[in-house]
Amino acid sequence: MTVELYPGMTVSGIGTVPLEAVARDGGLKAMLDLLAGIHPAPPMAATLKFGLSEVEEGRVMFKGLPSAEHLNPLGTVHGGWAATIMDSALGCAVMTTLKPGEAYTTVEFKVNLVRPLLPGMGEVSCEGRIVHRGRTLATSEAFLKDGNGKLLAHGTETCAIFPIENLMR
Repeated sequence: MTVELYPGMTVSGIGTVPLEAVARDGGLKAMLDLLAGIHPAPPMAATLKFGLSEVEEGRVMFKGLPSAEHLNPLGTVHGGWAATIMDSALGCAVMTTLKPGEAYTTVEFKVNLVRPLLPGMGEVSCEGRIVHRGRTLATSEAFLKDGNGKLLAHGTETCAIFPIENLMR
């Protein structure tokens, strides 16, 4: 079943990536399978209107369409929308480095909002890249830009790496 997240962005379905697939195949294959539509997009992708558009080891790209549904009381797109697409890019960049049997979770992240996001500004893109991958910690950086390449926000994240069995209870 095809689901349209926003005009021009469709996914094969909504759900979660099976932990067994990540445990068996590792993070890069799981992310490539998500991009290919083998695994569904997460439920928040439909709610917040953003999705995965590129994947390679150590790097991902998300695209999204901030809209009037995402406004704060003053009429700009809520900072939480920007933080969520950035957390997705930051974490998924780390996920592409996971070996079979590994999982990750965000420990902390920091976002700097440098320009307002406005409804009607069109599609935005958020690139996440790995900065460092150690045995138990990984760091990443991300840049959120408008359709003209103008920087809207940037940030960093630290993720813990641990055995995926800890999630499979």
